[in-house]
Amino acid sequence: MDDSSYSSTLDIFTKCLFRPEEQLQLVEREEIDDEEDLFEAIDKLISHGINAGDVKKLQDAGIYTCNGLMMHTKKNLTGIKGLSEAKVEKICEAAEKINFGYITGSDALLKRKAVVKITTGSQALDELLGGGIETSAITEAFGEFRSGKTQLAHTLCVSTQLTRLPTDLSGLLQLPTSMKGGNGKVAYIDTEGTFRPDRVVPIAERFGMDAGAVLDNIIYARAYTYEHQYNLLLGLAAKMAEEPFRLLIVDSVIALFRVDFTGRGELADRQQKLAQMLSRLIKIAEEFNVAVYMTNQVIADPGGGVFISDPKKPAGGHVLAHAATIRLMFRKGKGEQRVCKVFDAPNLPESEAISFSYYISFSITDSSVVESSLTKEHIFQITAGGIADAKD
Repeated sequence: MDDSSYSSTLDIFTKCLFRPEEQLQLVEREEIDDEEDLFEAIDKLISHGINAGDVKKLQDAGIYTCNGLMMHTKKNLTGIKGLSEAKVEKICEAAEKINFGYITGSDALLKRKAVVKITTGSQALDELLGGGIETSAITEAFGEFRSGKTQLAHTLCVSTQLTRLPTDLSGLLQLPTSMKGGNGKVAYIDTEGTFRPDRVVPIAERFGMDAGAVLDNIIYARAYTYEHQYNLLLGLAAKMAEEPFRLLIVDSVIALFRVDFTGRGELADRQQKLAQMLSRLIKIAEEFNVAVYMTNQVIADPGGGVFISDPKKPAGGHVLAHAATIRLMFRKGKGEQRVCKVFDAPNLPESEAISFSYYISFSITDSSVVESSLTKEHIFQITAGGIADAKD
């Protein structure tokens, strides 16, 4: 497809997706056919003999769907004020009638089709990830400072809001990677004070979106302690049950735990609390079909110095490693170029995942992340418009 026909196709597609007076159009949950069966509202328990007052107590505890209810143990549920063991037993029995645990493999495949892949802004990085950042999964990006982790978070704040290309058109139109959006809102939990709304503005302009509308569809919270961070996650359930959220960003996931727990004597307690928070992230991702993108810090690896010139490993230990679905390692390249390596991912062949043979490089520019030519080490860069393909 030549440049003129490509531009014409893109113009037609853009006019179909966006009204002139409002660039961003979010689709309400009830309008998304492939997601209507993903979760059942907790209110359905009332039709199965559960008192409305008890349902309200569940909602006050951050439980808004039957799927979410089944993700809690009876011990946790009895800890909710006003719910006795007898009431909890009755509630769980009603929930099991609504949401029976087993489904066929075919049904599981249909549910996988509801998974959305959100563009990173870099075609090479998208290809590395099999299409972009997945919903119903946790993607962890770790690396040293200035390696591009937070820049990708800012780019995702915008690309998540792009209208998704309908399946029946995806094979007919050759469109840029920027059209592979999530068509939803973003929740951003900032533990290090690195979120910059003014950084979002040029990224939105790069994607041809109204910056004001983009910022209005991002909810932001600054967390100051690990307990505050966890409570912010609990409060998200109410919003995600009512509004079409597609992405949750936690930047960074480990910072406050490293501050609030010091020394080896508190390590076991820290890992236990971290596991509880990560469990909550997993539940949010699967319950509401949102993508969770979390950044992580690195620590020195004393045992890796013999064969590796700059030995570093992600913080958080095995607890964090087991929670993340996809783990990405970022490192600095030349100038504003960055290199991304798939550290672990379930959808890669085992040999490739073990040898870490998938690389990508990108650059950071004024307009976000862009990418360079595809090589063995795929390069992307950080531009004013966010993450994009790196230039030669």
